[in-house]
Amino acid sequence: MSIGTTIIVIVAAVLVIAAVIVALSRRPTLGGSNMRRHFGPEYDRTVARHGGDKAAATEELQERLQRHGDLKPRPLPAGAREQYTAQWAVIQEHFVESPAKAVAEADQLLARLVSERGYPAVEEYDEQVAALSVHQPRHVEAYRDTHAIARRADDDQTSTEELRSSLLHARSLFEELVAAGPHPDGDPANSRDTAKHGAGRLNLRALHRGGA
Repeated sequence: MSIGTTIIVIVAAVLVIAAVIVALSRRPTLGGSNMRRHFGPEYDRTVARHGGDKAAATEELQERLQRHGDLKPRPLPAGAREQYTAQWAVIQEHFVESPAKAVAEADQLLARLVSERGYPAVEEYDEQVAALSVHQPRHVEAYRDTHAIARRADDDQTSTEELRSSLLHARSLFEELVAAGPHPDGDPANSRDTAKHGAGRLNLRALHRGGA
């Protein structure tokens, strides 16, 4: 091999190594207290699921970051926000007559909303949860609980109070998902306030009436 060829091979190898290093450096990583600070209750839940093994929990959460850290949730158009808010209001009114049905409807609506925001599709529930745990770590447990309780409710295994609590917690995630994104008049804060008020005052009254 000539000296010129050798130099070319070495330069090419150096460039490949540099590209790998840059790619790895751009992948989202967290460690130690930063991991716990980012994931909050989700970190503690994962540690508990691994029997207290923090290293294993950190590895799992880091893997979720690698898969979903680069996901950019899509904003909802104003029309979609209004539709979702109206649907949520109807669901919570349904709670008065049929708590189990209302929670099942909330579970389905949240799944559609999560998908429309750019998270994995409805059919990929586990991946939806993993992505939400990265981007909505304070609310992902409500998504899990609503899904689990909606399935158990089909077998009459849940109390009205449990159903009410589930729907109230799910509403916090709903508000985060439906309010995020540009508002028609350019005021994101106004968008958030509108979504909370539209899904809130009337429906809290309905929830506290149902089954009381």
